[in-house]
Amino acid sequence: MSAVPRSLLPDTATVSDDGSLSIGGCDVAELAARYGTPLFVYDEEHMRARCREALDAFGDGCAIYATKAFLCMAMARLAHEEGMLLDVASGGELHVVMSAGVPPSSCTFHGNNKSIGELRTALQVGVRHVVVDSFDELDRLDALHVAGEGRVPDVLLRITPGVHAHTHDFIATGQNDSKFGFNLDNGDAARAVEQARRSPSVSLVGLHCHIGSNVFAVDSFGRAAEVMAAFAGPFDLPELVLGGGLGVASVEGEMAPTITEWAATVHDACRAAGVGATISAEPGRAIVAAAALTVYTVGTVKPIPGVRTYVAVDGGMSDNPRPVLYGSGYEAFVPLHVDTLRTHRARVVGKHCESGDVLLFDALLPADLNVGDLLAVPATGAYAQSMGSNYNKIPRPPVVFVRNGHDRLVVRRETYDDLLASDVG
Repeated sequence: MSAVPRSLLPDTATVSDDGSLSIGGCDVAELAARYGTPLFVYDEEHMRARCREALDAFGDGCAIYATKAFLCMAMARLAHEEGMLLDVASGGELHVVMSAGVPPSSCTFHGNNKSIGELRTALQVGVRHVVVDSFDELDRLDALHVAGEGRVPDVLLRITPGVHAHTHDFIATGQNDSKFGFNLDNGDAARAVEQARRSPSVSLVGLHCHIGSNVFAVDSFGRAAEVMAAFAGPFDLPELVLGGGLGVASVEGEMAPTITEWAATVHDACRAAGVGATISAEPGRAIVAAAALTVYTVGTVKPIPGVRTYVAVDGGMSDNPRPVLYGSGYEAFVPLHVDTLRTHRARVVGKHCESGDVLLFDALLPADLNVGDLLAVPATGAYAQSMGSNYNKIPRPPVVFVRNGHDRLVVRRETYDDLLASDVG
């Protein structure tokens, strides 16, 4: 029995005397009335503060926003304005970032299976780095070079360091059994370095690793830094990128390290190993996760005596698939009565034709929750909107940024006609 922890709310969240929630000086219930639900509300000052923290912690040119966490043109501009580089993992992400006015020289290009077309574009527009993930990718870059398509790119080689992060298996990426990178244990990493050094098609400037997403144990990052430092040492390359994946609290009682604490851990490990390379990192979740909440409207309350109560909202797995994919946990509360004690348990579900369409498996909710009430879920700023879908042909929700009492629509709500935009009949 508790009210929603204030620590899960965005930085600028305030609660008025009548118990209603405002973010960025904007009343959340009024935003829901204006834009409809489901609705993503992002605290712009929160995101800017985390960008500045990342720059302070890692240094100018060494903090790279992982756009896969959440990307729209407004977010790309925000990160760029705050001095961050941007990490893109597809041609589509690169297109959005460039459409926002971010120069490609501020972008690093990721992906475990980049197409020849994506690589051609990356070389032609002049991205800062290509993060090479496989021998096949080196071959594709050779082919582009022979064909005279684009400049010789600066590249990082993604290394799989054999460090298993404490996170869900589907978002662990640093262990030996991974689709990502050149395996360190079996010698592929060393062979890749030698091949890249010999190749006229690439300019090898550094190494990269990423051990997983939503990692709360900073010692995992420390171990990866130690492993990478030991491997990188003999090659004397100027850059070492240690990825991202720092966890963010989303349920009561969960504690997460700060960006500053994360940076101190990896820098300490690298200093202890005598690394002379520039150390960079790629925060994504840590920038945006806690900055946002999703606002829903309750449509059905269905008690099943002796079993459980189901509370159905007007969104679901199409706007946040993480609970279905990873069993991710969240809290929920009524934004008109933030401090109301949540005394009843229920399963919060969406409106999709799937029994697995669950947002909160075992939620604490106010006892008087009714049909028509608003229900807010905090800490949904990362990998919710960005992983959304149109399952059941549900239009995707809008995104609103709030700051200093002003709200601005940055992604409009999709319409039914949008669902037909690519349908040629």
